[in-house]
Amino acid sequence: MTTSLRDAGIRLVLLDIEGTTTPIAFVHDVLFPYARARVRGWLSARPSTDPELKAIVDGLRREANDAREWSLDAIVAHVHALMDEDRKSTALKRLQGHIWHEGYASGVLKSDVYPDVPIALARWTRAEIGVGIFSSGSVLAQQLLFAHSTAGDLTRFLRWHFDTSVGPKVEADSYRRITAAVGAAAREILFVSDVTRELDAARQAGLETRLAVRAPAAPPAISVHEAIATFDELQ
Repeated sequence: MTTSLRDAGIRLVLLDIEGTTTPIAFVHDVLFPYARARVRGWLSARPSTDPELKAIVDGLRREANDAREWSLDAIVAHVHALMDEDRKSTALKRLQGHIWHEGYASGVLKSDVYPDVPIALARWTRAEIGVGIFSSGSVLAQQLLFAHSTAGDLTRFLRWHFDTSVGPKVEADSYRRITAAVGAAAREILFVSDVTRELDAARQAGLETRLAVRAPAAPPAISVHEAIATFDELQ
């Protein structure tokens, strides 16, 4: 069903990335392996006094509740373990963002987006509907992905970026913080994601929701969230 966002009172569209704007395969088969192969090199290239290196390592240790000093081997092993478990670690995402920054800057990385995404971003912007991103990837990683997409630089359409620094994507309070940050009523925000648990949390916070079901996936037999196959259904 095609939805008129303006008629529905929507002022802001909040988007997930993986499986919603960007194919899961690009994230798992391109971005993750690229970062994994370069973790040791990125860490070892920086002096121990580097403030960003210190912030990342301190964050990893804090998340692990481990106050001991870590060797380079221990840090690399821990980062690889987090990646293997697909943990939503803020420190890990921060590290990955820096590694991807170098890849995008060199031209090695170019991000995929679904073909309806740039069209929808432009359409919503013309309709004066704001667009934001909420992803477990760091804000830096989000900005890099949309700045270096196969459709060109899409960052001009994005007014807000949120990562797990506002809280986990499966907790309602995270969406309440986003609502406060953008200055809109919860009912004026539409969150689109391919993950039902995230949509459940957003709905609990009062947001409108849509379940992104990208081909070849099939919509669930039963869901409280209206399913859409493309952003063409959100006019």
